[in-house]
Amino acid sequence: MSSDAVKKRKPKVIRNEGGTPETKRSREGDQLSAVSKHVKLRKVRLREVQVTCSAGLLPIGQRKLSAGKNQDVRVYNEEVELEGRDAQQDYILYKDTCAALAKLMAEIQELKASGAKDGSVEIEERRRQSSVHFITLKKLNRLAHMRLKKGRDQTHETKQRVDVLHLQLQNLLYEVMHLQKEIGKCLEFKSQHEEIELVSEQEFFQEAPEEISRPHITRDDQHQLTLARLDWELEQRKRLAEQYKTSLTSKEKIQKAIEQKKEYLSSLQPGLQNIMQASIPVQEYLSMPYERMQKQAEVARHLPPPLYVLLVQASAYGQACDKNLSVNISGDVDEAKALSRRPEESQDDESDSDAEEEQQNTKRRRGTVGVQMEDKRKEMLRRHPLSLCVDLKCKDNSVLHLYFYYLMNLNILTVKIKVSTSVDLSGAISSGELMNSDSLLNCLYASDHGRETPNPANRYQFDKVGINTFEDYVSELGHPYVWVQKLGGLQFSQAEMTGNALSASHMEKTMKLLKGRLQARLALHKQFSSLEHSIIPVSSECQHLFPAKVVSGLTRWTMMSYQEFTELSFVQHLLKVGLVSETDLFFMAVVERGTGENCAPRLMAAVVLNPRYPEVAPLFSLTLHWKGERSGRTDDNLRAIESEVNIFRGELQGPRPGFQLLTNQIQRLCVCLDVYLETENQVCDGSEGPKEFPREKMCLRTARGPSRLKPFKYNHPQGFFSHR
Repeated sequence: MSSDAVKKRKPKVIRNEGGTPETKRSREGDQLSAVSKHVKLRKVRLREVQVTCSAGLLPIGQRKLSAGKNQDVRVYNEEVELEGRDAQQDYILYKDTCAALAKLMAEIQELKASGAKDGSVEIEERRRQSSVHFITLKKLNRLAHMRLKKGRDQTHETKQRVDVLHLQLQNLLYEVMHLQKEIGKCLEFKSQHEEIELVSEQEFFQEAPEEISRPHITRDDQHQLTLARLDWELEQRKRLAEQYKTSLTSKEKIQKAIEQKKEYLSSLQPGLQNIMQASIPVQEYLSMPYERMQKQAEVARHLPPPLYVLLVQASAYGQACDKNLSVNISGDVDEAKALSRRPEESQDDESDSDAEEEQQNTKRRRGTVGVQMEDKRKEMLRRHPLSLCVDLKCKDNSVLHLYFYYLMNLNILTVKIKVSTSVDLSGAISSGELMNSDSLLNCLYASDHGRETPNPANRYQFDKVGINTFEDYVSELGHPYVWVQKLGGLQFSQAEMTGNALSASHMEKTMKLLKGRLQARLALHKQFSSLEHSIIPVSSECQHLFPAKVVSGLTRWTMMSYQEFTELSFVQHLLKVGLVSETDLFFMAVVERGTGENCAPRLMAAVVLNPRYPEVAPLFSLTLHWKGERSGRTDDNLRAIESEVNIFRGELQGPRPGFQLLTNQIQRLCVCLDVYLETENQVCDGSEGPKEFPREKMCLRTARGPSRLKPFKYNHPQGFFSHR
């Protein structure tokens, strides 16, 4: 800016209406003096920089001071000045200027504090100096910004150069990688002839003709040797192709002949089937069911190993020992085939439906935890689709149907039963539990109740799916008796025999026990029908065990539950010693003798019938209601009667297998009650008192010993009673 322009600019006058005319004049004077000082300062700064530039080469932004073409000009260019200045020196100048400015401000404050006026010479002088320092600070600020911009520009240019170099490096690396791949492909290239299995060089030179082998060339040149071997391979393949065509023609002729023979054989099949169908009555008459055995053998291939072992051993036992035993296979054969199929074979079939099942599962609402656990339980207790039915036929035409099932995940066998008889089994009320399928085979072997699984590993499997006990599922799945596992060749303890050997060692004994159990229960059912009508059936073979006349008789025979039995006061000693279990059957027998002068004596007998009857004899506990209540705990003679029935049961067994034991025990109970009542009124000296019950039994001695025991042993054929 020129000095003329500065002179022409009029100072700005700040008008203030307030105050006296003297103060107004003084303020105007101060303002004029400040403006004039500022103009002088600008002139001094313009003289500090003088740059001579040639005409026509002036930088943009510079202002011409003269219009002449070759005339020197004076300009102020901070960019040019920036190049010659040192940043460190500017920083020192900035610190010195700030310190001087702070010092001036402190002096002005001290002058004002000492009472100097604003317009005083000292304050104005320091203000002017402060203004100069402010101008210096502004200049340093501009220079700092210019340096910053210049540094940014240089940094940007350097980054661009680095980016260009980095891009060139990436291109070179890509070219190197491409060349390396091409080199690798070349190194890994395999010719198609390398996959051909050529004959060895020795065979080639021996078999190939000389026009192909050319040994004078190929022995020294590996490449020519390979070409020659390939030519020889081509010649051999051409010859083999001709042989293949000849063989194919011969094969087609043979296939046509085979098809003709198949058509002939297929035409014979309907006739053979008619012949086989017509021969079925002959097969049944001769006991040679070939057709049924063939079909059963075809299905037996899909049985699980335990059921297959049971099938083989049961069939062998039936052929050798019991012609009335029959074994049949039932269930879904198609599902069994799907289970027995190999996993890799079924994987192809299942892969087609995987996508569809997955789509359905995503649409299906996710089940609760309880539903998922129930599904796991069902899968854990899943049965094999095939099962075995073994029919045991007895002499009285009664049949015991045994249905064997295999639980795949638990690896155990279970059994369900059904009884078919030629007589009605609904007559006796007290025999309801005798033929119950849940208890019929209990304790076939000692302590084998069939309530819990015999496989120890199942306990850990049950814990995973929340099953407390297998007993809750017995009614649905069947009983896992230990003897059933042995028939299937399953052994869950360390033993030498497994499989067929284990099954064969138990088959005969188990089948006999099963038949004996059925016959014993049918005999008991028939006896119970008579006992409920107060009739004690005594067979002719056992008549000699009792006197001809028995006055006391059975008046009531009823069945009890285990809870009702435990509430009886006269059986508590049996419970304490553990002679009774919940699997036993409980009955109440009441024996009475005709009324005398007083009320009729009543002998009540609680009968415990073990499931293994008649191998394990029934157990009697007595109480007598006559002139008070007596029991075996308080009356020695009642204890003796219990001994006659319970201990000396060998005399009452009767003919084998001893199915008359229970009725013989009840009949002896009646005989003993007669002896007890008829000898009760006899006094010690042999004289007779009032005869409430006439004496009809012959006794050698009416009492013996300090306990005055009565004679309860019957001697046949003499017909008298004596002491033991």
